[in-house]
Amino acid sequence: ATLTRPDGTPIRALIVDDEANLSDLLRMALSHAGWDARTAGNGQEALNLVREFGPDILVLDIMMPGLDGMEVLARVRASGNDVPVLFLTAKDAVEDRIAGIAAGGDDYVTKPFNLEEVVVRLRNMARRHVAVVAANDPRLTVGDLTLDEETYEVERGGTAIRLTAKEFELLRYLMQNPRRVLSKAQILDQVWSYDFGGNSSV
Repeated sequence: ATLTRPDGTPIRALIVDDEANLSDLLRMALSHAGWDARTAGNGQEALNLVREFGPDILVLDIMMPGLDGMEVLARVRASGNDVPVLFLTAKDAVEDRIAGIAAGGDDYVTKPFNLEEVVVRLRNMARRHVAVVAANDPRLTVGDLTLDEETYEVERGGTAIRLTAKEFELLRYLMQNPRRVLSKAQILDQVWSYDFGGNSSV
């Protein structure tokens, strides 16, 4: 099934590699799977796109001229961004794998690689770390929190949670916008619309 963000928009992936043919191949494979995939050819371009594009998944080569993958990840993490990262690199020694995971990477694949395997790994990362739903699935999921838009049932870790109608709408809006800061004005507009009669400083 096609995976999307809860709001129906495609999952965003940024592929960072100085080998354009390789990154374009992976970009096309992810685009075919319904993702919004973009590429960067160096570390500085990657950092700019992380800020502008806001990827849900980051694919990083380690050995690049200028800023290497480790430095890119260090700067991304230092900014407070916890985007899941898959390292895709020719460095295949055990100590390199350990260093990649210790630096904050979530998965590590060595070149040459099987394209289908990498796509499957990225899909699994999206399921674990990004609020995604299969097409036509009424459920929103973020971590162990699940909200069913058809039955209006909410569970966390398998335990049912009772919510008022407005609490349900608020939670749904937050789950539709994972890892995003939402302003008071946005929340009031989307959840309360014109029905808000309370204090604006709430």
